[in-house]
Amino acid sequence: MKVAVFGSQPYDTKFFDAANAQGGSPHELVYFETRLRAKTASLAAGFPVVCVFVNDEVDATTLKTLAANGTKLIALRCAGFNNVDLKTAEEVGISVVRVPAYSPYSVAEHTVGLILTLNRKLHKAYNRVREDNFTLNGLLGFDLHGTTVGVIGTGKIGMIFAQIMHGFGCHLLGYDAYPNDDFIKLGDARYVDLPELFSQSDIISLHCPLLPETHHIINQNAIAQMKRGVMLINTSRGPLVDTVSVIEGIKSGIIGYLGIDVYEQEETLFFEDWSDEIIQDDTFQLLQSFQNVVITGHQAFFTQNALTAIAETTMANISEFEEGKPLTNPVKLPH
Repeated sequence: MKVAVFGSQPYDTKFFDAANAQGGSPHELVYFETRLRAKTASLAAGFPVVCVFVNDEVDATTLKTLAANGTKLIALRCAGFNNVDLKTAEEVGISVVRVPAYSPYSVAEHTVGLILTLNRKLHKAYNRVREDNFTLNGLLGFDLHGTTVGVIGTGKIGMIFAQIMHGFGCHLLGYDAYPNDDFIKLGDARYVDLPELFSQSDIISLHCPLLPETHHIINQNAIAQMKRGVMLINTSRGPLVDTVSVIEGIKSGIIGYLGIDVYEQEETLFFEDWSDEIIQDDTFQLLQSFQNVVITGHQAFFTQNALTAIAETTMANISEFEEGKPLTNPVKLPH
């Protein structure tokens, strides 16, 4: 089956070609570096399957163009599907599949990496030592042991993150619309409402999906309830955080540390090389200027294990569709 792979990078080609070769009947993969959006959707003419990533724009206009040109399946090579207009997909007869779980360890471990970097100033220490400066002034951190960590979203990634922080000896507070019994079983972990989590946590980490009810879950009102000097981490989805309010929180001192692997307007920035350009996003540039902010470019998922699982699951999803089998990982509108 012909598959148009949009927003592809060299690592996509490597892992998808390897996964495709494992099947008895390999698909015809055509890689496009450009992202999928309304103005590039015509490139997929004649492709029954279009494979997309988190920052591709699969909106109503794009879907209608794809459907008119013969596309029958959108294969997301990620877990999130907030970039797909599911209502329009259903109306034009395009099925949608995703990769619900690849390596939750990759994201959870990256989250801990951001915490350790911010706390122990590892980014500053690295640059200082490279300049033969071995002073310790300005590098003071704190023990994670005994701190209170708020985990918003206790699904697979959130649970693994909670397990790691439990291993550090942290007290855990959880918030989830669907509580997970395994979280309570960790010991020294309990579910609370958001106001209590905000007010009691030394570190707050976001692991919930982006839904209408979680959009800007971190906003001006939420920040006002937080401990002064709190550490805020987001490795889930950028729009969970109201960036303007977070900047005000940093300037006021309420947010003492910010670590993000995702950004509210990342679709115009991430996965591209802007090193020879002037970034026109003033909000992002302001975030970059703070000494207590660490930003990575949506790389939390980026491990060999995760990329292998993503490619293999995506190929399996496409093969199921081609063979007319029930789809294992469909994405549908709730009815």
